[in-house]
Amino acid sequence: MQVRHPFFISLFVAASAIFSAAAYAEVNIGVTLSTTGPAASLGIPERNAVALLPKEIGGQKINYLVLDDASDSTNAVKNARKLTAESHVDLLVGSSTSPNALAMIDVAAESMTPMIAVAASAAIVQPMDAKRNWVFKPPQHDSLMARAVLEHMSKSNIKSLGFIGFNDAYGESWWKEIQKAAEVHKVKIVASERFSRTDNNVVGQVLKLMAGNPDAVMIAGSGTPAAMPQIALKQRGYQGRIYQTHGVANNDFLRVGAKDVEGAYLPAGPLLVAQQLPANHSSRQRGVEFINAYESAYGPGTANTFAAHVWDIGLWLQQSIPVALKSGAKPGTAEFRKALRDALELLKEVRGAHGVYNLSPNDHNGLDERARVIVKIEGGQWKYVP
Repeated sequence: MQVRHPFFISLFVAASAIFSAAAYAEVNIGVTLSTTGPAASLGIPERNAVALLPKEIGGQKINYLVLDDASDSTNAVKNARKLTAESHVDLLVGSSTSPNALAMIDVAAESMTPMIAVAASAAIVQPMDAKRNWVFKPPQHDSLMARAVLEHMSKSNIKSLGFIGFNDAYGESWWKEIQKAAEVHKVKIVASERFSRTDNNVVGQVLKLMAGNPDAVMIAGSGTPAAMPQIALKQRGYQGRIYQTHGVANNDFLRVGAKDVEGAYLPAGPLLVAQQLPANHSSRQRGVEFINAYESAYGPGTANTFAAHVWDIGLWLQQSIPVALKSGAKPGTAEFRKALRDALELLKEVRGAHGVYNLSPNDHNGLDERARVIVKIEGGQWKYVP
């Protein structure tokens, strides 16, 4: 377990003292994020957004304990066990990547603590079973985004595709969904390669992709490591279209990829281009509210999709915690954790920065096609593609 940021060190120490003295009279939320390591470009803005979440809901003070898992699944599990067994939190939030979030599911189920992940893989909440009964997530499923990518390819008359993805749960989940969507739209997959988040060279994989002469290449990575295959493709003269996933939608990716990521397309949550959306779009208002709040705290141009997932969790909590309190259960008890889980499952028509959420016992994500848009990188900016 690591706690690096000075603000959150103070927050952790203060909150720990509060827990001892207050005997769990307040709602305590344990957060583990990847604020260092390969996924830091996701985890840092997510951590920043935690500081913007409500400090009081339903007349109850809300305490947040934030830990860093260093982009490592083992650390994510250790953090989750510490937060549930030692701090007795009422809710777990995290982690930033699909492998880490998937590894935390057992802890949530064993401790009977509701958990809200901020990673994309549909496998975090599907298929529904006894363990995933305790797990929720606001980020769009990779399946929803994969369908958007293939629909755009079909409209663009793309007939063949090369795929390169992370060699972990994120990449494999995208590979599974891309195959399904490609079959529907009759796009032929001519090559499939993998790389690690910590690799510093993908030339061999890129040469194999180019040998298949695909009309387009799909890169299933997240954060700044996802820029590496696109840089290698451009440097070796690839002229086809390149698609990325919503896992790259932050300014660090633009900075690292620079001119080599120009022209790339990706599916994204509407927050990424909120100010470009039509006035009647279901997420424009919430998106602009988030951008104003985040950039007031952290500066112009800093708002991003990963922080907005955490912002949407705050909207979920503003509706679900009062419902859980009405059950009569007290925070810090197993009864309250169960009541909070049940309340999350009942959320309806929650308009967030990333979409409109309608959760149910069989759907712990609740998003539909309103939660995705196609975006193109032009001039170092994200441009909405109607």
